[in-house]
Amino acid sequence: MDLLNHLQHKASFMEEKSFQCEMCDRTFPKLSRLVQHRRTHTGEKPFTCKVCDKSFSQTSNLRVHKCIQKGENLFTCNVCSKSFSQSWTLRVHLRIHTGEKPFLCVVCGKTFSQPSTLCAHQRIHTGEKPFRCEMCNKSFRQSSHLREHKRIHTGEKPFTCKVCDKSFSLLRNLHAHQLIHTGEEIVKCEDCGKVFTNLRSLQLHQTIHTGEKHFNCEICEKGFATSSTLLIHQRIHTGEKPFKCEFCEMTFSQNYHLLRHQRIHTGEKPFKCEVCDRTFSQSSTLVKHRRIHTGEKPFRCEVCDKSFSESSHLRRHQRIHTGEKPFTCKVCNKSFSYSSSLCAHQHIHTGEKPFKCEMCDKSFAESWDLLKHQRVHIGERLFTCKVCAKSFSDSTSLCAHQYIHTGEKPFPDQVCDKSFSRSSNLVFHQRIHTGE
Repeated sequence: MDLLNHLQHKASFMEEKSFQCEMCDRTFPKLSRLVQHRRTHTGEKPFTCKVCDKSFSQTSNLRVHKCIQKGENLFTCNVCSKSFSQSWTLRVHLRIHTGEKPFLCVVCGKTFSQPSTLCAHQRIHTGEKPFRCEMCNKSFRQSSHLREHKRIHTGEKPFTCKVCDKSFSLLRNLHAHQLIHTGEEIVKCEDCGKVFTNLRSLQLHQTIHTGEKHFNCEICEKGFATSSTLLIHQRIHTGEKPFKCEFCEMTFSQNYHLLRHQRIHTGEKPFKCEVCDRTFSQSSTLVKHRRIHTGEKPFRCEVCDKSFSESSHLRRHQRIHTGEKPFTCKVCNKSFSYSSSLCAHQHIHTGEKPFKCEMCDKSFAESWDLLKHQRVHIGERLFTCKVCAKSFSDSTSLCAHQYIHTGEKPFPDQVCDKSFSRSSNLVFHQRIHTGE
């Protein structure tokens, strides 16, 4: 009920707003708030510090600035004695001690200690990315992410190590670098030698080696090493897809899947082959492509030792040994090893002949039949008899011809036991018995 009352109060408050910004259509309950807001568009900063000439858009910001200059911290935390120049900063700080998180996301139920954090979080659900890079048009959910991104274009490295003067574009990279100078203990994984800056990160990493999975799904009892992985898994059961594409309304259960999908719209191909400079939208596609250059075939058949560059090619090949035919025709229930074979077969039922000869307009149900037919027009004869050097346009005609040399007659008549070298000759002969 408290949440409902809050939302009703917020709705009535919104209705009372009467002062509208002509630049962005945002409305405010007071004219003074609108005047303050307009400065975000104009960049106006009318309040200037007399000591250092720094300017501010609001008087409150100027007052805080003056307190910082004087070293005044008017508001002190009763728990840890930390001091603050503004009362609201103290109130936010106190939530660290109390654990209070009063700002609720109505979509997923997650709570936050600050409204700004909630606002940034909600963009995960809406897919909104209001902060756009002017140089490459890439968009971001948070302004801090945009600032970090811009340094790629500018080459700016504002974070400098005081010991060795090495500069970094990200503060976290500076912190990691400073451990070299401070001698601060870095924890190391005994299994693989990977190092971490804190024990918690090491413990999470070690679950890879130990196989420990402390977080279990209540629905299917599957275990996971981290709570975040469990949360992603649970979306399989709930059907939740909180990540929405801003281009086509398609939704995804994981942010990574959304980013990968959006490259279809943007045409972005960030993964580049260092050998031939070809670019790809997915790292997995680049890995497969590299095998063209290296000749690597890491997927080996356990039955015949034949190797393949892709796992899908190995799976297709293994059906030769297993006899598996997973693709079934819904009309006649005939099964096939490959989806392409099923697709070709279905043309029998539909009567469709999508492969058309450009020379005579004759159509065929399968591409292979079209290729054989086209050799009639161009006179191409690829299949040559090793005995008499006679050539044929297809392998079946060559096979039938070779029976002349071998004397083989593989088509027997079941009525009179007479045999023939061609199936067409057998059909013609059988008319003697049927009287056709």
